[in-house]
Amino acid sequence: MIEDDLRAAFARHEPLTPPTGPLRAAIDRLVARRRRRRRRWQAGGAALALLGVLGIGVPLLTPERAGPPPVADLLGESSRPAPTGALNILLLGLDGEGPEASRSDALLLVHIPADRSRPYLVSLPRDLDVSIPGHGTDKLNAAFPLGAGFSRPQAAKGYELTRRTVAELTGVRVDAGVVLTYSAVRTFTDTVGGVPVCLPEQVRSVHTKRVFPAGCQRLGGAAAVDLLRQRYGLPNGGQDRERNARLFAAGLLRQATDQGVLTDPVRLARLLAAAGPDLVVSPDRAAALDLLRLVPALRSVEPVGLSLPVVEPAGPAWHLRLDPKGAPEFLAALREDRLGDWTARHPKRVDAVR
Repeated sequence: MIEDDLRAAFARHEPLTPPTGPLRAAIDRLVARRRRRRRRWQAGGAALALLGVLGIGVPLLTPERAGPPPVADLLGESSRPAPTGALNILLLGLDGEGPEASRSDALLLVHIPADRSRPYLVSLPRDLDVSIPGHGTDKLNAAFPLGAGFSRPQAAKGYELTRRTVAELTGVRVDAGVVLTYSAVRTFTDTVGGVPVCLPEQVRSVHTKRVFPAGCQRLGGAAAVDLLRQRYGLPNGGQDRERNARLFAAGLLRQATDQGVLTDPVRLARLLAAAGPDLVVSPDRAAALDLLRLVPALRSVEPVGLSLPVVEPAGPAWHLRLDPKGAPEFLAALREDRLGDWTARHPKRVDAVR
């Protein structure tokens, strides 16, 4: 009886029920907006992680503004069209901590081709004799202290002089860059749970006596810094150290992807905040935002490790010069965005970055 009464009551009031069409449409619009916002955060999170690894994670972080900006500031829609040409990102690794970190002993140019196929990690030897604008000829790693005045608070000026030097050396435009200290490397490495690196031969640390065996291994922050410092005792000295730096950078990128850091804006913000003043990025916000929008297309590709062809001539110790036979062809391929063709013709010059 009660059930019949309820059915009758519902039947009497059914004509008073508002139409569901407008409400359903409003709910669908809200769901669509939230889905788009979530996709932007995920894509932006991937961009921040990759660019943090490759050198443009915090485009507003300058010596005058320590600490990363709100993540949302970096994920806004840009009215500028996405760049269609090749892009180049300069990474500088300083050889110490804090104010005493004055020399850029690791220089890596990350080339992203116009077809967005994969990133190329190109080592620029620190001991290469180059023309430094306004300072004559010196080693490449002298550009940073000459610009910075041997003072960490002037790191942006050191980066700028190094950027100009690299641009003149290679003939390519440098779109953005980053300066990292050992502290930042330790922070990034430990935050992602260690970095896998596969070494072609054993490395023994002259600083800590630690032995890094040949083969694949996972390095914590302290071990990673120890490895990246090693040059003495390696068969090819600085060139082997540069190769190990490329292997480490590739491993860090893969580990950040595997750990899900690429899609978690909260973890990204914490990671970049932890690096703090040990991370200084070129302040070109427009270029960095353009690069952010391109990263999702590169998330699943493996980087290719290369080194600028050089020779060690008779003369001052530890000074290198461009290889007169190999360097012109390599630099032409870099300028003309043909590194894929170059690597196909010179497979022995490519790292096994795995």
